[in-house]
Amino acid sequence: MLGPGSPQPPQAAQQAVCSARGCRADGVFALRWNNPAVHTPERRKTWLACDDHRTSLSEFLSMRGFLRDVVPLTDLREHAGEDGQRDAEGDAG
Repeated sequence: MLGPGSPQPPQAAQQAVCSARGCRADGVFALRWNNPAVHTPERRKTWLACDDHRTSLSEFLSMRGFLRDVVPLTDLREHAGEDGQRDAEGDAG
């Protein structure tokens, strides 16, 4: 799990892999979520999704009331700032 300020190897900072378990496809969507029982309302965690897993990962988070928004990964990168920091989770499910 990576968090703000976590050191990242250069290749990991550039790599955007789908968060679905076992999937190694490029992540093209950012699923922004939080668990209201654990996170403050403004906190957002991020899972990445490829085209094939966007729906299933979104449904998984929605059923739990965690999904906040889904944006193209390019939009997330534009808003990440110069340091490119984001809070990302690894394999989902």
